[in-house]
Amino acid sequence: MRRVILGQGVKKIIDFSSTSIWLQNNQLWLLPFLIWELVWKGLALWKAARNNQNYWFVAILIFNTLGVLPIVYIAFFQKKVR
Repeated sequence: MRRVILGQGVKKIIDFSSTSIWLQNNQLWLLPFLIWELVWKGLALWKAARNNQNYWFVAILIFNTLGVLPIVYIAFFQKKVR
């Protein structure tokens, strides 16, 4: 359990144990998201490495965005093959 101070001394208690219990009981819901992220991240990392775009490679490797950042990279920022 953590305490977070909001605004002018207002305290709100966030109970992370309920989130943990929900995740334990609903693991199958996470599997499609995990597969989606791994596929897009793997493809984008491979393309960024092949194109020698180091900044994109590091950004895609660090940030987990459920495939949004890798899709944006592939769609708009990868070097086009001629």
